[in-house]
Amino acid sequence: MAGNTSAMKRQKQSIARREQNRRAKSTVKTAIKRFKSAVEEKEAEKAATELNQVVKLIDTYAGKGLYHKNTAARKKSRLTALYNKLS
Repeated sequence: MAGNTSAMKRQKQSIARREQNRRAKSTVKTAIKRFKSAVEEKEAEKAATELNQVVKLIDTYAGKGLYHKNTAARKKSRLTALYNKLS
């Protein structure tokens, strides 16, 4: 445990940010699962809307620093390629 007040505050902030980041990554993973299930069911319209939502989430969190820009680009590219196989 931190000893002085500034270190205690930093620790509290770190814990809060870690929880926020975990929730955000979980949201993205859930959206990806919804997209992949739509692709498996061969529902092109549903998959298209899910893909748009996933890409928007990834872009949002990449802009906030949750994902590196190359990681975000790689994820979007792989999901788009999966969608293109469906069509």
